[in-house]
Amino acid sequence: MTDPHADPIRQKFASARRDLSAALIDRDDEIDLALTALVAGEHVLLVGPPGTAKSLLLDAVARFLDGRRFAALLTKFTQPDELFGPVSLAGLREDRFVRVTAGRMPEADVAFLDEVFKASSAILNTLLKILNERTFDDGSGVSRPVPLRLCVAASNEWPSAFEGGKELAAVFDRFLFRRPVKPIRSADGRQRLLWGDDATPVLSATLTPVELDRARKTASALPWSAEAKEALETVLRELSREGVRPGDRRQRKAVAAARAYAYLAGADRVVPEHLEVLASVLWDDPDEQPAVCGRVIARVANPPGMRVTALLVEAEQVLAAVEPRNLTSAATAAAKLGEIERQLATVSANGRAERARGHVKEQLRKLKLASLDAV
Repeated sequence: MTDPHADPIRQKFASARRDLSAALIDRDDEIDLALTALVAGEHVLLVGPPGTAKSLLLDAVARFLDGRRFAALLTKFTQPDELFGPVSLAGLREDRFVRVTAGRMPEADVAFLDEVFKASSAILNTLLKILNERTFDDGSGVSRPVPLRLCVAASNEWPSAFEGGKELAAVFDRFLFRRPVKPIRSADGRQRLLWGDDATPVLSATLTPVELDRARKTASALPWSAEAKEALETVLRELSREGVRPGDRRQRKAVAAARAYAYLAGADRVVPEHLEVLASVLWDDPDEQPAVCGRVIARVANPPGMRVTALLVEAEQVLAAVEPRNLTSAATAAAKLGEIERQLATVSANGRAERARGHVKEQLRKLKLASLDAV
């Protein structure tokens, strides 16, 4: 392992993660995914009900990259002009159909598209080239490169291939990282939501496009350990047995995705536990495959991470059942939380165990304070 603080660019990513985590409740996994997409040079999609901080997170990540930004809320009535620019009147006078792209998506370093799957076919077809090939035809007949570094998108529901046809399925596939987002469930998260301040992410550092290029170059050069290679091949075989068969392109991009995740973790190589991020990559059908994919990857590549998740679930169950003003109940819960904290101290899981242990210790502290108040 290398110290991420020894690299100023890695330090900026670590700072962004802390700032986002401090403001966004129970969204650490989504934060990691968005930052990984930025390093990998891929796009990220978050899907969940309204009011789950999807837009807030993705807008903050867009602000982290100090570049030109573009944002749009898409509906079936959204016109191509709103995304790609109006038709040039001067061009029309010369019998040429050319778009003026200034201030629109073809000029952006980062784009945020809300409700992306509600767009018309005309918009979806143009998005395909921008998202995948990073090119745009302004009407002149010549495709030119676009500066897009990251497209972040949000939706309240998964796309329906039956309703959207091939265009919708193709755009869905262009988002390498895809994750369902659920409402806040933890007891501490609810406390922060109900009684905490209205926290908008404030970033203490920003990243320039040049620094992002350096981060991507460093990440792309990280070697894979033999154990990680074997784990990925095993994961793909196990997924196939479960009926989950990601396409060749998605499998190939998964290699770079794991490198980006390892880079953000401060690692000098990819090890099996870094394959955790591929739970948001190696599937196609959103109905059941994400759960299957996550289960297989946890079992094969990241048993420590699986253990951390199980212990956190146990801790939340303890917190949900405790009555702090009942001293007997509080004492029993405190003993259980103390044991969970001790078990987390024995787990090595790429920083997750340490963060989880800190969370449990904080909940234990709050429980003891609440019990003292009741005396």
